[in-house]
Amino acid sequence: MTKYGVIVGSTRKNSYSLGVAEAIVAGLPADAEVTFLEIANLPLYNQDLDADSPKEYTAFRELVAAQDAFIMVTPEHNRSVPAALKNALDIASRPWGQNVWAGKPVLLASTSISGIAGVAAHHVLRNTVDFLDMAVMHQPELYIGNMMALADEDGKITNEDTQNFLADAAAKFAGFAAKHLA
Repeated sequence: MTKYGVIVGSTRKNSYSLGVAEAIVAGLPADAEVTFLEIANLPLYNQDLDADSPKEYTAFRELVAAQDAFIMVTPEHNRSVPAALKNALDIASRPWGQNVWAGKPVLLASTSISGIAGVAAHHVLRNTVDFLDMAVMHQPELYIGNMMALADEDGKITNEDTQNFLADAAAKFAGFAAKHLA
């Protein structure tokens, strides 16, 4: 059984990114253990606190370390990832030399209400997780644009083609993760 950690970059209630993450999770194997990691209330990363880390840092690092693979879904904020997502990535990669992301397979997805589908945020996130030594599944690329036409007001994906596409990507990611974890 693979333990999948899911991180949603949007902290907004009824976010489209959460809806995409849930649609991806729906395509994972039935025996997958899925944990959505909360990032909204993490204190801002501060290197001065590394010697005596806040309990929130320690708990988050332990939760990340306990996962086998990750699914990360981000909206685009000003051509980048939201601050809460970047903060979470920083917390679990520090102190220097104690990166708990390293070696873990990751599936990335980006969302946007526009047609460009959060492509800039996606690539910022990809560059970061590459640096953190995560194993990125590069295909299929999950750029999900025009979200208002694909989801309801609660952020749930209602478009059947999109649901099928995301479920298929999840099945491929399960195989990708299994290879990297073997």
